[in-house]
Amino acid sequence: MNELPQLSRREREVMDIVHELRAASSAQIRSRMAEPPTDSAVRSVLRILVGKGHLTRKQVDVRYVYSPCVPISRMRRSTMRHVVRTFFGGSVEGAVATLLELDDAGPSEEERARLRALIDRASREGR
Repeated sequence: MNELPQLSRREREVMDIVHELRAASSAQIRSRMAEPPTDSAVRSVLRILVGKGHLTRKQVDVRYVYSPCVPISRMRRSTMRHVVRTFFGGSVEGAVATLLELDDAGPSEEERARLRALIDRASREGR
């Protein structure tokens, strides 16, 4: 599967908001942004995201409403590929080890069992 075009910090912030709301106008998006830029800057980011294929827009009354084109699961995979490649030199083991160290308590027994099952399934499927 092709990797999605990379997003800037601001583009990622907008995508996070749109995924959370499922559909939103530029005003709704701007109201949820940390340190919101001008209205025209938000609309510019939205145009870029439509152009990159991340968002779709439809006119509702006098405004546009933006919705994600890309399922959140695909966005997660694309983002994780980027993080693993950039911060862990492509090492899945390094990324997983860091995730396991994030919480002092570590994963619960149920989470460990699910992780083992995921690893076993990946082994069976040759991944």
